[in-house]
Amino acid sequence: MPSRPAPFISRLRLLTTAVASPASSALLPHSHPRLAVPAAAPPLPRAASSSPLLRRPGAARFAHFSMAAAASSASSVHDFTVKDASGKDVDLSTYKGKVLLIVNVASQCGLTNSNYTELSQLYEKYKDQGFEILAFPCNQFGGQEPGTNEEIVQFACTRFKAEYPIFDKVDVNGDNVAPIYKFLKNSKGSLFGDNIKWNFSKFLVDKEGRVVDRYAPTTSPLSIEKDLKKLLASS
Repeated sequence: MPSRPAPFISRLRLLTTAVASPASSALLPHSHPRLAVPAAAPPLPRAASSSPLLRRPGAARFAHFSMAAAASSASSVHDFTVKDASGKDVDLSTYKGKVLLIVNVASQCGLTNSNYTELSQLYEKYKDQGFEILAFPCNQFGGQEPGTNEEIVQFACTRFKAEYPIFDKVDVNGDNVAPIYKFLKNSKGSLFGDNIKWNFSKFLVDKEGRVVDRYAPTTSPLSIEKDLKKLLASS
């Protein structure tokens, strides 16, 4: 009679069969537990509202969308409300019927002395004829407007006798651009793109709140006088 295989050989054959065919693993008296344990269920995702990392981008996008929508739906400067230097709301519709020169100002720029001096001269000459200057401080260009609103107003009014309104510090470019500036840039682009290039860019606005012209930072305020007089004379 042929000799029966040794118990070790028999177990080896069973093991080989089980590896080749997973379905036959039940034949093994000592199969590994991991073959029978189901995979752990993945953790449930957190609700979107519970994560501040998820909330913040959505809120930022919504705020940016709201600002963009306000600027795109506006038909004139008079549709906007801005903050003055003390933080109070100012409805620009109060300037209906006036010609406006809107300027982003800075206290430590190479253009500061000449622009502030001529802006005051222009304002003094035409303020009683329906002319108003709206100054918006901005620190986006060389960090040249670092002071507080109070310091900026004191600087302009003391050194240059500025009598026209100076508003809250704003961004004129970028994601946080003030809606009024988004409207101004959309209404009147420049040869080198819509973005404001530097301190003392100027927008001339007619009595109906429409942007008529845009001037470079290096344009002298007094050189705008002829355009200003035409708008003041118009009915």
